[in-house]
Amino acid sequence: MSSSDSVEKFHTLLRTSVHDGTLVKLTLGKHRGTDATLQNLFVRPVTLKAGPHLSFTWRHATRDIVKNHPPADALVTLESLIGRDFLDAHLFTPVQTAQLESRSDGTARLHVKLAASAPSPAVEHHDRAKEHLVPADAPWLRALGVTNDRGQPREGMAAKFRQIQKFTELLAHLLVEATLLPPDTDTGSPFTPPDFRPLRISDMGCGKGYLTFALAAHLRARAEVTGIEFRPELVELCNRHARDNGLANLHFAAGDIASTPLDRADVLVALHACDTATDDALAKGLAAGARLLVVSPCCQKELRPQLTAPAILADALRHGIFQERQAEFVTDALRAMLLEWAGYRTKVFEFISTEHTAKNLMLAAIKTTPSPSGTRDVNSPLAGRIRAFAAFYGIRHQALAAHLGFVLA
Repeated sequence: MSSSDSVEKFHTLLRTSVHDGTLVKLTLGKHRGTDATLQNLFVRPVTLKAGPHLSFTWRHATRDIVKNHPPADALVTLESLIGRDFLDAHLFTPVQTAQLESRSDGTARLHVKLAASAPSPAVEHHDRAKEHLVPADAPWLRALGVTNDRGQPREGMAAKFRQIQKFTELLAHLLVEATLLPPDTDTGSPFTPPDFRPLRISDMGCGKGYLTFALAAHLRARAEVTGIEFRPELVELCNRHARDNGLANLHFAAGDIASTPLDRADVLVALHACDTATDDALAKGLAAGARLLVVSPCCQKELRPQLTAPAILADALRHGIFQERQAEFVTDALRAMLLEWAGYRTKVFEFISTEHTAKNLMLAAIKTTPSPSGTRDVNSPLAGRIRAFAAFYGIRHQALAAHLGFVLA
């Protein structure tokens, strides 16, 4: 089948599924459009007061944008996107799945597979309750004291419940963006490719393990999740809850971040690791070859004594609160630059509202070179900019730089 025939056949299958009401979902991936933050587009049928519509969920790096369109308008939009802004399209109906793989050179291939046991079309209604990646009635949430017997957040735990949901959603997106899982895993479907092996995820300094449990419960057989926690009583408690709730893919071990060995990992998570413990965790992930690093830094104290205010900032930085915030900015900006020098693409963003926690900054890094040392050229332009940035603030040493053997001064 020629490329043009493949594209036309896919559009015919899409139009037919919309017109006869058999569309389950459409997933568009491998975005190549002008918006660098856009990752995927998910399309599902919904019923509104105005009649049947197609709901578009535009999935960006840190937010989702949902818009509903009449079927005819939706098809026009989709046909302009498929093979252009999105190079990968998956169509799901109760009887078959179709995948259109487009290439930048304009060629395309169509794969059609009969569904062994596909879901029936699920038409969502506009007043349907919001679905979570972590079900509110999950038994482990109750065991950890987050929810009550009715699946409702306990008093004082509503913010923690929202944090768990947001974190799981963000990690699901990042795993797809890092090509560690296919796009369909982002929606919680049970699809696994034939050559799949469980991901190795390490959560260092996991505490009571709320977010560790969330990852393990969401990914199940797709991942082997290990939580590292210094306090042995929490390790024992979390292992018992993991056993009692049937999470065979989840294990907790006692140890601190700096001294716990980490030989291999696909994903390294360290949330709210204090001061240079975040740098220790990043160094562990780099050494273990992790493709995805996710940290939420806390208590950035190391650089504050070193800050030498440039003349233009001297009057501002004589105030302690400004100096503290400047130290946090310089620390995390330097970490992001060093990770890019080490062969990663980084993004820094707020992952939950400040009304839930003041420590809400998340730094995510996705490996872009075959080896983490692939871009470690001490004379590269980026290395020069890092040293200039450090010199501007009077920074002579920093923990992650030391781990990487990067001389700042």
